[in-house]
Amino acid sequence: MKLITAIIREKQLDIVREALISADITRITVSRVSGHGQQKQEEIYRGQVFTPGLLPKIKIEIAVNDEFVDITVDTILMAARSKEGPEGEVGDGKIFIQPLEECIRIRTGARGGEAI
Repeated sequence: MKLITAIIREKQLDIVREALISADITRITVSRVSGHGQQKQEEIYRGQVFTPGLLPKIKIEIAVNDEFVDITVDTILMAARSKEGPEGEVGDGKIFIQPLEECIRIRTGARGGEAI
């Protein structure tokens, strides 16, 4: 089992969610977060240009069984890019894959891959 965490642009959320549903991945958790990487965005406030420290982003978390890791990652990669083609733009986001030690469904007590 793996926990896949993706940080994406806010405007890409609906596209990514629809792509995941089309790939039969329907159980996701979505959070609004702030952060920054290499992306720089200048804004004008009272006539002065400044670069805000943190930008609004979306964090998607998906727990999957091992056989769904590649399809989940590939789906997010294709849907979250700002441009079509092999490369997107700075600020498109990141995907993290972590081992998931255990998953327990509270309602039934089911454990492991069965609970996902």
